[in-house]
Amino acid sequence: MKTQQNTASHLIDVNLFLQQIIFGAVILLCVFSIISPPIALLLGVLIVNVFGNPFLEFNHKAITFLLQFSVVGLGFGMNTSSAISAGKEGFLLTVLSIFSTLIFGTLLGKWLKTDKKTSHLISCGTAICGGSAIAAISPTIKSNENQTSIALGVIFILNSVALFVFPFIGHQLDLSQKDFGLWCAIAIHDTSSVVGAANKYGAQALQIATTVKLARALWIIPISILTAIIFKNKNSKIKIPYFIGLFVLAMLLNSYVPQIAIFTPNVVGIAKIGLTITLFLIGATLNSNALKSVGVKPLLQGVFLWIFIAGLGLMSILYLK
Repeated sequence: MKTQQNTASHLIDVNLFLQQIIFGAVILLCVFSIISPPIALLLGVLIVNVFGNPFLEFNHKAITFLLQFSVVGLGFGMNTSSAISAGKEGFLLTVLSIFSTLIFGTLLGKWLKTDKKTSHLISCGTAICGGSAIAAISPTIKSNENQTSIALGVIFILNSVALFVFPFIGHQLDLSQKDFGLWCAIAIHDTSSVVGAANKYGAQALQIATTVKLARALWIIPISILTAIIFKNKNSKIKIPYFIGLFVLAMLLNSYVPQIAIFTPNVVGIAKIGLTITLFLIGATLNSNALKSVGVKPLLQGVFLWIFIAGLGLMSILYLK
């Protein structure tokens, strides 16, 4: 009996070591830019479902830190005047898409009979900035772990699809860098996938998409206040995305302090590597159990909302400019 236990323990140790070696190897491929962000995400999904994830308990913290670090780093490659121009152009479309998505999401949730809090989290994640919005809104509505996990699962699944689908559609429609960047920021949920898809499309698309998306993320604050009123949780704490301030500071330094031009390309390069690793780690959260736990109704709501905001954003960009 004791021999069998020792053998089982040894096999577990060997499996854990193998998982760690595989994860380390993929991260090295990301560091040396051998694989692209979409491939990194796809490898994350494949590896977690075949071998497992040895660092699952640390994944969320690592994703949050790396994403924020990468976004701030990308700020060192952006110009303030171009960012302001992009922000102005995307403002009205941002307001229209956020509130129309929230309203449609509420109606859709009632029609599908999705849990009210889960429905609201999916709607906010789709309308504003994916996982960041869900993380900020969940304490405001006092959602439980299951409700938050389901909403995050829906968003992460659709983000993964967007990273491949959006550049393909953009090329098929022959969208300009400017239009594609704006469409990404409006229609893709999470900042990581927005930056990944836009970076694949081109440098101008990346600048516009990142700027508009981060300006959109600031809507977490008024939407959190509105949510607290609707759910009657007056004492709820509102999470403010402070890293956006660091992104703006990095952009200002890049625009008005020419002396730092010596090292800014290296900072941007490191930020892009950080983003690739982030997408790999996001993919490594999508194991079969996570996918099964999402459920049909929340996933349908997420898909319908995504089609709605993507269609609305694209039609507005193409015909209402």
